[in-house]
Amino acid sequence: ITIGKGTTINKYAWLMALPLTGEDKAQIIIGSRVRISYFAHIVATHKITIGDNVNIGNSLYLSDNIHGYEDINTPIRDQKLVQKNEVVIGSDTWLGERVSIIGCKIGHHCVIGAHSVVTKDIPDYCVAVGAPAKIIKRYDFDTKTWRKTNPKGEFID
Repeated sequence: ITIGKGTTINKYAWLMALPLTGEDKAQIIIGSRVRISYFAHIVATHKITIGDNVNIGNSLYLSDNIHGYEDINTPIRDQKLVQKNEVVIGSDTWLGERVSIIGCKIGHHCVIGAHSVVTKDIPDYCVAVGAPAKIIKRYDFDTKTWRKTNPKGEFID
């Protein structure tokens, strides 16, 4: 686990980096000036990277793996973990309260709304909300404004 300068991690946060899915090593890399609020759970069985200046709300869940559940004759808690994709959180991003991010990438300067569940990549300069999370706004560099989008991130107004 690597933590950059000026980063704060509040009480009851839990960071775990263990190669429980057969990877050679597990890593959590946290940039500088990151704020991790209370009760955050960050679980890496391979790799999670958090950029600089990221603000993380209470009760965040970040993971690059899930519990297996396919075998109906074995309790889920006894099944192997399944490795998902590496998690990357871009710099200058804000993750709202109770956000869950599993096996995907969040771009630079994004906002992920409270209670969102993100399982698919979100590009740079987007606002995404919901369960599952969908893009609702994206920065338009031509007009220098934030504009509404459809869930694919295409401008609609």
